[in-house]
Amino acid sequence: MAEIKTPVYLDNNATTACDPRVVEAMLPYFTEKYGNPESLTHGYGREAYDAIERARRHVADCIGAHPAEIIFTGGATESNNLAIKGVCKAYEEQGGHVVTCCTEHAAVLAPCETLKACGFRVSVLEVDAYGCVRCDQVADALEPDTRLVSLMWANNEIGTLHPIREIGALAKERGILFHCDAVQGVGKLPCAVDELGVDLLSLSAHKIYGPKGVGALYVRRREPPLALYPVIEGAGHERGLRSGTHNVPGIVGLGATCEINAREVEGEAARFTALRERLRAMLFDALDGLYFNGHPTERLPGSLNISVEGVEPEPLVTGLRTVALSSGSACSTGATEPSRVLLAIGRSPELAMCSLRMCVGRFNTDEEIAYAGEQLIKHITRL
Repeated sequence: MAEIKTPVYLDNNATTACDPRVVEAMLPYFTEKYGNPESLTHGYGREAYDAIERARRHVADCIGAHPAEIIFTGGATESNNLAIKGVCKAYEEQGGHVVTCCTEHAAVLAPCETLKACGFRVSVLEVDAYGCVRCDQVADALEPDTRLVSLMWANNEIGTLHPIREIGALAKERGILFHCDAVQGVGKLPCAVDELGVDLLSLSAHKIYGPKGVGALYVRRREPPLALYPVIEGAGHERGLRSGTHNVPGIVGLGATCEINAREVEGEAARFTALRERLRAMLFDALDGLYFNGHPTERLPGSLNISVEGVEPEPLVTGLRTVALSSGSACSTGATEPSRVLLAIGRSPELAMCSLRMCVGRFNTDEEIAYAGEQLIKHITRL
C-alpha cells in the first residue's frame, strides 16, 4: 500500500484544497499582472480587465450561461444575499411572499428573516425523511403575490438533491423568480441553468478546488425581465450590482477551476460515487447501530452522512485524529445543539448529535478511503 499522509481529509463539503493548476493560473496576478481592471488607460489595467472577462466566460461555460449573466461576488453568502434581498427590494413597496425550505443554508434563511422585518411573508417548507422538498409542496405554497422561490440544489450536510428541474419548470409556468443556492452542486454535477430552470444561481470557488473569498451569481438576462437591486453600492462595478475593486487573482482562480470542472465533472462524479460507496459498505458491514442520512440515490456523488447510535459526538470526532471529517454542519462548528437538518428529517436529538459527515474529493485515493474506513471502524468500536 502507498504511504498515506494523515490526517486523511474527508471534509470536502466544507472546503476543498486549491487545485495546483488553479494556483498556477492565479500567481501572476499577485506579483506581475497586478493592475486594476478599471484602469484601462495602460497595459496593466487592460491585462487585468481581460483576465476578468476570460474568467467570466469560463464560469458561464461551466453552467451553460452567457458571460453577461455572471456577477462576481465575495462568495456564495454574498451571492445568496444579493439574489434574495436584491429581488425582494425591487418589490419592497408592494411587499409579497417568498418560499424557501427549513434545511437551507443560513446564508439563505438569514436573509429571509430580514425580509420578514421588511414586511414580506416567508413560507419555510418542511422536508421528507430523505431531506427532500417535493414539487407539489412548492406548488401548494405559492400565493398570488409570491415573488421568489429560493431552494438549494444539494444539501451541504446530507447531500440530498431537491428536484430543481421540476420546481424550476413550475416557477416559470407561474411567472415566479427562482433562485438556487447551487454551491454544493456546481462542479460536482453537470450543470446547465436553462435545464435547471433557474433565474438566479449562487456558486463559490472554494467548494470546487478554487480559492476562498470569491464566488459568483448567475442573473438571467432574458425574458421575462429580472429586477435586481444591489446589496453593496459604490462605483457601479459588475453592472452596478456589486461595487468594489475586483479581486483579480481570486476571480482568475474561480475561472480556472470552473474551466477544469467543466471538463472533468462527469468522470469525477463516477469516481467519487465509487469511493463513497466503498466507505459506506465498509462501515455498515462492520458496525451495528449506524443510520444512513439522506436520499440513497438522489444525492451528491461524494457525500456520506451517518448517525452512530450510543456514541458521544465530541470524543468521536476529536478523538479520530487521523481522519478529518465533521459532525453535523461545518458552518455550525462549536454549536452544542443537534443538527437542525437531521432533526428536520426525523432523527432523534441523540442521533442528530452523533452524526458524521464524510465527503470524498478530487485528491482522495483508494488507499486513503480504505485507511479512513479502518480507522473509523476501530475508533467507533472502541468508544
